[in-house]
Amino acid sequence: MTTPSDSTVPSDSTVQSDTEGPDSTEGGSVAVTTTTKGLSAEAERRRTFAVISHPDAGKSTLTEALALHAKKISEAGAVHGKAGRKSTVSDWMEMEKARGISVSSTALQFNYHSSETPDEQINVINLVDTPGHSDFSEDTYRVLTAVDAAVMLIDAAKGLEPQTLKLFQVCRHRGIPVITVINKWDRPGQTPLELLDEISERIGLTPTPLYWPVGIAGDFRGLLRRGEDGEAREYVRFTRTAGGAKIAPEEVMDADAALAKEGSEWETAAEESELLSATGQDHDQEMFLAGQTSPVIFASAMLNFGVRQILDTLVELAPPPRGREDLSGKPREVTDPFSAVVFKVQAGMDTAHRDRLAFMRIVSGVFERGMVVTHAQTGKPFTTKYAQTVFGRERSTVESAFPGDVVGLVNATALAPGHTLYTEKKVEFPPIPSFAPEHFSILRAESAGKYKQFRRAVDQLDSEGVVQILRNDIRGDASPVMAAVGPMQFEVVAARMKAEFNVEAKMEPLGYALARRTDAASEVELNRQRGVEVFTRSDGVLLALVSDKWRLQYIQKELPDLTLEPLVAAAD
Repeated sequence: MTTPSDSTVPSDSTVQSDTEGPDSTEGGSVAVTTTTKGLSAEAERRRTFAVISHPDAGKSTLTEALALHAKKISEAGAVHGKAGRKSTVSDWMEMEKARGISVSSTALQFNYHSSETPDEQINVINLVDTPGHSDFSEDTYRVLTAVDAAVMLIDAAKGLEPQTLKLFQVCRHRGIPVITVINKWDRPGQTPLELLDEISERIGLTPTPLYWPVGIAGDFRGLLRRGEDGEAREYVRFTRTAGGAKIAPEEVMDADAALAKEGSEWETAAEESELLSATGQDHDQEMFLAGQTSPVIFASAMLNFGVRQILDTLVELAPPPRGREDLSGKPREVTDPFSAVVFKVQAGMDTAHRDRLAFMRIVSGVFERGMVVTHAQTGKPFTTKYAQTVFGRERSTVESAFPGDVVGLVNATALAPGHTLYTEKKVEFPPIPSFAPEHFSILRAESAGKYKQFRRAVDQLDSEGVVQILRNDIRGDASPVMAAVGPMQFEVVAARMKAEFNVEAKMEPLGYALARRTDAASEVELNRQRGVEVFTRSDGVLLALVSDKWRLQYIQKELPDLTLEPLVAAAD
C-alpha cells in the first residue's frame, strides 16, 4: 500500500492495464500501471505474517515493539498491571480496553530495511494483528489464511500452551512456515534447552536457533548470533531503557570482546550453541519452508530486546507472496490480473459512522483505489472507492496495493470471509473453513416488537463471522443457535446487538460440547440419538451437535456408517 514513506512501483512499470474505474476525487479514471517485472519486484520485497500465541504470552506487547522499531509509533503504549492500564495501539473495542485483551484483527504495514540487506533494498512488512484471547481462535484462523508466515510466540516460563498448540496445528494444516520467538527472557523461566526439547517432542518441529541467549532466563544480557556449525559470529548486547518504552540500544562485539565482557555466561552460551550443531539444529531454508524446522530467537518484547533480530529474520527467511490455487487447483500467480481474498469483516470500528470494513489480502496484480472489481460469488461489479488501512484506532487511505498487502474496503455489505474479488481474468478461491465450535447458546430477542432488528443483527453478525448461526425446523428463526469457539464471543454478540441495533438479547446455554459435519443421509438417524441434534449452518453445511465426547464415541462405534467428520481444530 502506498504511503508517503513507501517506495512506489519501479520506474520500468509502464504498461497500462485494461482495468479502469471511477476516481473518488476527480470523477475521472484510475489507470493501473505496472509491468510483470515491476509487479514481481513489489511482491518479492513484501513479507506478510501474523503472530500466534497463548493469551498473556506478550503478543500485543510484541506488536507494539515491532511498530516501535519500524518508527510507526514513538513510544510503546503497553502498561502492565490492571490499575490504570493503557490499551495498546492495536486494540480498539471498549471490551478490549476494559479487559486489556485483543478480540479483533487489524493490520499494520511499514517499511523496513534489514541490516543484512543492501542499502537500496527496502522491504514492506505486513503485520496482520490477531485476537489474543483463545475465545476468538476462529478470527485468528481466518487471519492465517491471509499470511505467508507466522511468528509463534512462547512464554519462556510456561512453554507451549494449549492455544499455541491449536494455532500451530492450523499453520501446519495450511503449510505456513513458522518462526519461533521465546519471549519474556528477562523473567525467570525454563532453560533454553528444555524449551527446545519441548518444541521438538510436542509438535514434531525441529527448532534451529539463529540467536542464543547470553544469560539465564531472568538475567537477559544479549544474544549470541550463531553461524554455520554453531560458531559464534557476534554478540549483540542490549541496554535497558526506562520502562522499555524506547528502542533498546545495542552494542555489537566479536567473540573475544564478548568473552571479556560476559565471562562464563558467554562461554556457556557458546558451548550450548556448538551442542546444537552437533545434534543437527542448524538452520536449513528448504526444511524451514517445508514446515519441518523452525528458526528460534530469544527475546523480551517488554524491554525491546531481540525485536530487530525478529524483523531481520522475517526479511531474510520468511517467504514473499506466491501464487494461490483457485477452486480448480490452478494457481493464480502474483503477476496475473488483480485478485484478492476477503478474510475478515468487521463492523463497529468507527462508532461515529457505524461502517463495515472488509479486509482483503491481495493475491495477484495491482490494486488501485476506485477500480471496479468483480465479486466472484455474485458476479456483480464492486467499486472500491473507499479503501483504507487500519491499525488500532488509526486509519489512512490506500491509493495502491500489491500482492501480500491487506486493504480494508469500507461499507462492503455484500462481502463475507472467504469471498473473492478479481478483474479481467475470472477466478474464485476456495472458501475459508470454519473453526470447530465448542460452545452453543440459543439466542432470542427480549422484546418481540424488535424482531426485525433482531433478524437484521443476527444476519450481519453471522456474515461477519462473529459467531456461527445454526438453525433447524424445530427451533425456528426466532430462536437460532449460536456456535462459538469461546463464550466471550457471545458477550460480543450481546454488546454489539445493543450498541448497533438497539436490541436486548437473551441467551440460553445449550447442552452440547462438540460439533461434527454430517450429511442429509445421516440426519434422520442422528436426530433419533440421545444427546444429538442436527442443524443447518448459514452456509448450508449440516452440523451434528453432540453432548460430549463419550456420546460421540458410542455413536461412531454403534453406527459407523453415519457421517461425523471433524472440523478444523476440532476438540478431541
